[in-house]
Amino acid sequence: MKKILILHTGGTISMQENKETGGVTTSDQNPLHQWDGIASKNVDIISEDAFHLPSPHITSEHMLSLFQLMNKRLQETNADGVVITHGTDSLEETAYAIDLLHNNSTPVVFTGAMRSSNEVSSDGPYNFITAVQTAANENVQGAGVLVVMNEHIHLAKYVTKSHSSNIASFQSPMTGPIGEATKHEIFLYQQPSRIDEFFNISYFNKKVLLMKTYAGMEEDVFQHIISQPLDGVVIEAMGQGNVPSSLLKPIQSLIKQQIPVVIATRCFSGSVHAVYSYEGGGQHLKEMGVIFAHGLNGPKARLKLMAALESSFSLEEMKHSFEKK
Repeated sequence: MKKILILHTGGTISMQENKETGGVTTSDQNPLHQWDGIASKNVDIISEDAFHLPSPHITSEHMLSLFQLMNKRLQETNADGVVITHGTDSLEETAYAIDLLHNNSTPVVFTGAMRSSNEVSSDGPYNFITAVQTAANENVQGAGVLVVMNEHIHLAKYVTKSHSSNIASFQSPMTGPIGEATKHEIFLYQQPSRIDEFFNISYFNKKVLLMKTYAGMEEDVFQHIISQPLDGVVIEAMGQGNVPSSLLKPIQSLIKQQIPVVIATRCFSGSVHAVYSYEGGGQHLKEMGVIFAHGLNGPKARLKLMAALESSFSLEEMKHSFEKK
């Protein structure tokens, strides 16, 4: 029988709705523990509360401590797979952070819920059960960190929360899901192969700013923000990687200071490319020394840049890491 380690971190999946006020909040007892028996029909479950936080409160240091706890428990228990329950607001970020660090083939599956445990048609129990079944499936070994929501299996690198409340919120706009998970069967449409490098870091607290561009963006606003001590900047640019010309001087200043500037797209889908040669166009930015984040959204590009900085990557190494297909 497969042995699955469950680490609970909080979030809607572990919360309950107050029927008098309508507010959803943390309950005194984690309702997830009552589902262990249902989920353990074909597996042996080891369950632990890592911490109990709403996901907007989770920091990069929480992500690193969660990874370290996971590794410690894997060594102690010799578990065959891991399920991590997490709030959905920052689930994709924590899942990707663990994906950057997890350097072995043991399946790690994140899941959560869009509705609290005592709401009508709560999605938490089913997501939890299918996540456990996925983590116990030999076919997902070596696939990297996965996210299982609403019967779909996603790669942590590409999944994103696309809707604020719909239970079908989690989508992978660039690739689609890699498979489906039901309580009866796990089916993969494709067998993913991991190409990204792993980061072996002891700290995860480099100060990296994430900025989103908009029409008419003012130079002085951007200049004021980057005047604070920074280790790196990620800019969610327009389209394929274009920014207002007002940002060129501040960007050039950052590059002269050897502070890496990474470009992602603010679009829901698609990647960045050096296409346009006008001032602020992608080709112009690349000539200036800006790094293009292939296939990553802004929040994930920020986490990868933090990991690269903690690993003392040179600018050339960062460029190679972000821009390889």
